[in-house]
Amino acid sequence: MWPILGPSLVAAIGGFLFGYDTGVISAALLYLGPAFHLSDPLKQVVVASLLLGAIAGVLVAGPLVDRFGRRRMLMVAAAVFAAGALTAGFATHVSVLIAARFVLGVAIGTASLVVPTYIAEMAPRAIRGRLVSLQQLMITVGIFISYLVGYAFAPSGGWRWMLGLAVVPAVVMLAGLVGLSESPRWLLTRGREAEARAVMLRTRSPREAEEEIAEIRRMTEVERRLTFRDLLTPQLRPAILLGVAIAATNQLVGVNAIIYYTPTLLTRSGFGPAAAILSTVGIGLVNMIVTIMALLLVDRIGRRPLLLIGTVVLVLDLIFLGALYLLPAQAGAVRWFLVGALCVYIAAFAASLGLGIWLINSEIFPTEVRGKAAGFGTVTHWGLDFLISLTVLTTISMLTATGLFWMYAVFGILGFIYLYRRLPETKGRSLEDIEGTLRARGEVRRPPRPRVA
Repeated sequence: MWPILGPSLVAAIGGFLFGYDTGVISAALLYLGPAFHLSDPLKQVVVASLLLGAIAGVLVAGPLVDRFGRRRMLMVAAAVFAAGALTAGFATHVSVLIAARFVLGVAIGTASLVVPTYIAEMAPRAIRGRLVSLQQLMITVGIFISYLVGYAFAPSGGWRWMLGLAVVPAVVMLAGLVGLSESPRWLLTRGREAEARAVMLRTRSPREAEEEIAEIRRMTEVERRLTFRDLLTPQLRPAILLGVAIAATNQLVGVNAIIYYTPTLLTRSGFGPAAAILSTVGIGLVNMIVTIMALLLVDRIGRRPLLLIGTVVLVLDLIFLGALYLLPAQAGAVRWFLVGALCVYIAAFAASLGLGIWLINSEIFPTEVRGKAAGFGTVTHWGLDFLISLTVLTTISMLTATGLFWMYAVFGILGFIYLYRRLPETKGRSLEDIEGTLRARGEVRRPPRPRVA
């Protein structure tokens, strides 16, 4: 099983670091405020600097992943993760902390683009959905572990340990990548067929490997001349718009407002710091468990039902959350209704949009431009994440918490309408089949074949 699971598990450590570094700030922020005398706007800058780095990481990694390969870019990301974690842990001034968070963001943006692409191209098609979804599972595990670490160091206010411990999984990831092979699809696009065949034969029968090689070769001949300009042609535009729509809905329902600011929101609702962080641990546990359940179901039920049903539940729960904040005071039973509603919210997200963004964006684009094309959705994800993280506390001051949650519900309704109309089912289909024949609700048509003289 190692040739199948090994590369996916090692690469998915990038997802763990993604989750840890985004989640750990929620607890650390309670202690960074007093340590650096942070106002609400500056707290938002500390949180958002990571997301700004993620945007830069995606923009840089998009072209490089197609040029230098998936494995090399993952190694670069692991090294940058380690450097950023150490710098954040030893920061002596808020400017150093912001810079370190930006560096970590570059690594997160790179990993968010490369990890699902690498796993999708290494995996046999029968279990591709589950293996690619390891990315989201490891993100949730990283978030959960970051909450546990935050709770463990809460009594001492040890924010340096919270931020610095991320160096450990980064070093493990870098060491694991040394012994892995490159993606067979990337090798084939570079004319290295013998190497690609050897990699495929570790996880496929000889017949399956030859069929897949022939299929990729046929598609590569058509796609070889595709550039960024070609991504905006009518043939590829539906796939680009679908990737962007899933990423936009993923963020506009406000998930990272919950992940980054739950302890802050709970303390403002009357919880003490330790109780707020402990409640966050419960939310993180729900996130992880439901992601595991969705991982087991995604190749049985399919992508489309999970995404659509989960989005409906999200919208209803956001309306309920907003209504709770209309009550005179968030005290007694109301506080625990609030925690319960947050758990329902994160469960619905984990089973739908959390899983879907990386999986769909790894499946719907041509091999030759998958790195570039997936970058549209990834940049959308991080761009909106940046804007949300930079405005949550300010928006609450302007609109109240009720206004914030109801605004996210409206965005969720709009996202559901688009996905209901345009999202196709992709389970059980080869990457080339999806790219070449995907039709209902957002057809992806192959560019016309060049005429042979």
